[in-house]
Amino acid sequence: MKDLTMTEVMTKEDVTAMILSAKKEAGLTWEEIATKIGMSPVWTHSAAMGMNAFPAEKAKLMVSVMGLPQEAESVLTESPTKIWEQAVPTDPCIYRFYEIVGVYGPTLKALIQEKFGDGIMSAIDFDMTVTRVENPKGDRVKVEMSGKYLGYNSW
Repeated sequence: MKDLTMTEVMTKEDVTAMILSAKKEAGLTWEEIATKIGMSPVWTHSAAMGMNAFPAEKAKLMVSVMGLPQEAESVLTESPTKIWEQAVPTDPCIYRFYEIVGVYGPTLKALIQEKFGDGIMSAIDFDMTVTRVENPKGDRVKVEMSGKYLGYNSW
């Protein structure tokens, strides 16, 4: 993490690095951090990584909980630029999500459109949970996504 001089502007990347460092130092989980600021762990992590903007009151809590400098509060509330690598990632866990979309994406699209009509599931009006489900054959990862249906307009 770089040290910022008075003339340098703190960036989302700087704040993300501070959050990750503070999280590691405090030995906190994302679940614990999310509980402390009153948000879901999925959303909290995404916003901490710079992919969502914190509402002002949540940014203030995040700064307090993580012991961040006061300047980080305004950075956390800035609208993100959502750019990520378009290449298939090599991290095995993230790659599997690409694989799931590659294999089941057309199926999900067909089933959504069969049930709702021609449209999409919003990733803006959206929530997601990740839970552990005990199973005698090996514990399972359960990912639940819920997004508002948005029908395409005809004109």
